[in-house]
Order: sequence, then C-alpha cells, then structure tokens
Amino acid sequence: MRIWRRRLALLLMVGAIWLLGESAYLAAKAQLAQVLLDDAWQKHLQDGRAHRPWPWADTSPIARLLFPRQDKKLVILAGASGRNLAFGPAHLSASVAPGQAGVSVIGGHRDTHFAFLREVELGEQFLLQSRDGGLQWFEIVQIQVTDVRDSEIALQADEPVLALVACYPFNALDSGGPLRYLVIARRIQEGAAIRPLQV
Repeated sequence: MRIWRRRLALLLMVGAIWLLGESAYLAAKAQLAQVLLDDAWQKHLQDGRAHRPWPWADTSPIARLLFPRQDKKLVILAGASGRNLAFGPAHLSASVAPGQAGVSVIGGHRDTHFAFLREVELGEQFLLQSRDGGLQWFEIVQIQVTDVRDSEIALQADEPVLALVACYPFNALDSGGPLRYLVIARRIQEGAAIRPLQV
C-alpha cells in the first residue's frame, strides 16, 4: 500500500512540475511576443512598411494605444482573428482604420490585454498612434455592457471613433458568452484640453 502511495505522490509531483513549466513557458512566450510586436511597430514608424513581428506571422501592427492612467501601451494588430487576439488587441477589418473618420472596432481578450478596461472611466483621455505615426487624443464617452444577440455596433460616424470591445463579465469561468464590454471613445478636437504624454 505504501509503494502505491509513493508512486501516486511521485506522479502528482511530476504532473505539478509539468504544469508549472508549461505555465512559465506560456508566460515567457507572451512577454517575448510583446517585445517583438513593439519592435515591428517601431520599424514600421521608421520606414512606413508593414513588418511582421515574427517570420510566420500573418499580421502586422497597424496602430498603438497609450493609456496614461493605467500605464498601458498596446500595439494593435491587423485582423481580429483568434490567433491574432492571442498576442494583442486586434482591429476588425470591416471597420475603418484607427484614427480615420468612422468607427474603428478593436477587440481584445478580457483576461489579458483588455483586462484593464474594467478600470477606465468616462472622460478619461488616451492616445492613439496611427499608422502614419500621427498622435490623436481620444476621450471615453460611453461604457456599457451589450448582448451580441440583440445589438450591434454602428460603424458610421462623421469623426474618428474607437470602439474597444472585450468579452464580459471579466471574471467569468467560460469564454465566448454573448455579453460584451464596450468602451466608446471620440477624438478630441484641436485646441481641446489634453494632458501631455510621453510616447
């Protein structure tokens, strides 16, 4: 009986070590991906061309969000596929490019890159660095929970609008439910009061 207990304890210990190792590997991979994404974005700003963050990537950075209050700098990827969303917020290609007139939809996972959205507030200001390197200030004008079964995001607007979307609730055990956390921000016009920010 003692031999079986020892074997079971050894098996459980090996399993725990395996899970810890896999968890550490995924965390390191996620950190490396952010460094590579930022490097690809910086290269794009230098020469204006699209740069893949790694050779086999089927996406490239198209914008960057800077939230000073949360100390967040997020590279936005082209194409909101599940694969791209694993590495960062991604732009829904059916919407206008971030910073252009109309509504640009950017999705992110509620438990990683967009987890901080639960902390943002109405009136909060943040920066969008667009594809041409230009900086635009945006102000959060609406925060709501929507149900994808009976609502949709209107994509028409006369001014640049950002719709940041994450699954909801933030602490749900299952992913992919019908609820979405929606943060709407409008570009602040020239001459409006804005806070300086180092990019």
